[in-house]
Amino acid sequence: MNRNKGQDISFPVGYFNFNEKQVFNYQLNRWYSLGFANFEDFKMIGKKIDSFKKWKAEMRKFAEKAISEDKVMNAAIYYRAAEFYTFEKFEKEYLYDKFSELFYKAIVEDKKEILEVPYESGYIPVIRLIPEKEKKGTILLHGGFDSFIEEFYYMMKYLRDYGFEVLGFEGPGQGKVLIKQGLALDYRWEKPVKTILDYFDIDNVSIFGISMGGWFCLRASAFEPRIKNVIATGHAIDYMKIPPAIARWLMIFFIKFFRDYTIKSFKKQVKKGGKKSWEIRNLMHITQNDNPVEAFEYAMNLNESNLYSELVKQNVFLMTAKNDHFIPFKMHKMQKRALTNVKSLTERVFTKDEQADNHCQIGNIQLMLDTVIDWLDDKC
Repeated sequence: MNRNKGQDISFPVGYFNFNEKQVFNYQLNRWYSLGFANFEDFKMIGKKIDSFKKWKAEMRKFAEKAISEDKVMNAAIYYRAAEFYTFEKFEKEYLYDKFSELFYKAIVEDKKEILEVPYESGYIPVIRLIPEKEKKGTILLHGGFDSFIEEFYYMMKYLRDYGFEVLGFEGPGQGKVLIKQGLALDYRWEKPVKTILDYFDIDNVSIFGISMGGWFCLRASAFEPRIKNVIATGHAIDYMKIPPAIARWLMIFFIKFFRDYTIKSFKKQVKKGGKKSWEIRNLMHITQNDNPVEAFEYAMNLNESNLYSELVKQNVFLMTAKNDHFIPFKMHKMQKRALTNVKSLTERVFTKDEQADNHCQIGNIQLMLDTVIDWLDDKC
């Protein structure tokens, strides 16, 4: 399968050992696989990183180097990478601004619409790409827990080049909605989806959710009949069921009966620094909650009961990476069993031989997109 002949969008194939620590290596592969980073840059950066502090310093250094070499998109994504593992609010916003400025400078000549759709007290940022020839259909595309819509821009262009109008957007808790408007995560994803469908007056749409976005798009589909096709990759049906049952039970027990102690314990973890500290602080940032336990409690809403899988009645395409280090494969089986009333259900499990067995098919994005296009061609 070689769809990209004559087109300007292609994605590198392969999952590389840029760094020995998974917490760094996956993110390096993520932005490289999505088409934004230079391989040699990440190869050099990966050799130097052994802490979050070093990560930020190297990404900023290489961003400045890329600017001096007029590699604007590389510079943009390096600033985004630096922001990703930054804790301080002021610095995160500064790095976001650098990323955003350079990103939109890099695509200034592209044919696209950049819109702000009114939503609650603010707006939803939308990037709209319209095919030049006959339109096959419309796709709403969005990410998950801590993604920016710009990160999926080349994916959007790829889908546009095969005849789909693509509306990429951020919802509460994501990107510009969070950083510039302070709108925290809201698991009720049907709300921003309804807003977009109303604004563009669309009544027959496909929705494509990536990572936790898979949970979001299934949730939206349970309540929004204007969605006809649902594509989900890299999500858990219930994020509270990822850890072993005993660990989940102990956490709930301590929050309920030893709340003050649990809050102090979380805060100690934050002060220690490192991976666990970043995870807690990132959750607090996205939920806009200074209390780590309350932030965790809100995240508990991302569960099987609130997903309402039994209300999803559309055509569903469920994609899973066999060796996803974030989402255990048991979640695929649980989600499949829960979709009891869908019009049709197609599943696709990506493997190591395909270089697509990592979270959200990082390693072979084009294969994933080609698979989606084939499925949509059959449904639209």
